[in-house]
Amino acid sequence: MLSKLSRWAAWLLVIAIAVFTLSPIGLRPTTAAPANLERFVAFAALGGAFWLGYPNRRLGSFLLAVGIAGLLEILQHVAPGRHGGLQDFVVKSFGLMSGAVCAQVLDWFVNGIATTHRPVERDSDADIAAEQDAAQMGETRA
Repeated sequence: MLSKLSRWAAWLLVIAIAVFTLSPIGLRPTTAAPANLERFVAFAALGGAFWLGYPNRRLGSFLLAVGIAGLLEILQHVAPGRHGGLQDFVVKSFGLMSGAVCAQVLDWFVNGIATTHRPVERDSDADIAAEQDAAQMGETRA
């Protein structure tokens, strides 16, 4: 259930961040916080949401989020009155990493460290049968 909610949150955050990033500067919501802190927090939330939303594809979803951050920085060069920069991309990337780390710690806290490891995927039924045969041979030798 958490992963499904996190997926929805991640994609809604992508839409909101894209709208706020590419809209004219006067329409961008602001807070009393510095702009870099706003960026960091927004992308930390995004990183955490993708990390929890795609537990079997964490690296891929993280890289996708980094790609989205980079694409938004590039697209700001064509948006009127906006400008993207490497420093903004770095802040957003650190936000993504921090969000993913916090989400992993939360996952460990909720599910336990041992349960976060995925089982090894097998290619076919023949692999399963070979493993069972090997296990039986090991049992008979003992």
